Amino acid sequence: MTPQALIDQLNQALLLALLLAGPALIFALVVGVFFAVFQAVTSIQEQSMIFVPKIIAVVLALFLFMSWMVRLTITFTENLFIHIAQIGP
Repeated sequence: MTPQALIDQLNQALLLALLLAGPALIFALVVGVFFAVFQAVTSIQEQSMIFVPKIIAVVLALFLFMSWMVRLTITFTENLFIHIAQIGP
């Protein structure tokens, strides 16, 4: 395997990691900002008020995007095995 091929595979792996983590992180960010603004406006300082909705939002995001995430992971793995097979002895 050439160094460039290895760099390409690592680049694809990092991109896949970002794509897989993205939906859950975006949902958590949006919910966190919403509840932080709500707490600032109402002067309520309860930590569980932010924590519980974030967990629910992340679970919802994982539930909504799970099939897409699995397809991305399967495609990446298939391509990885194809490239490994091309290396040869």
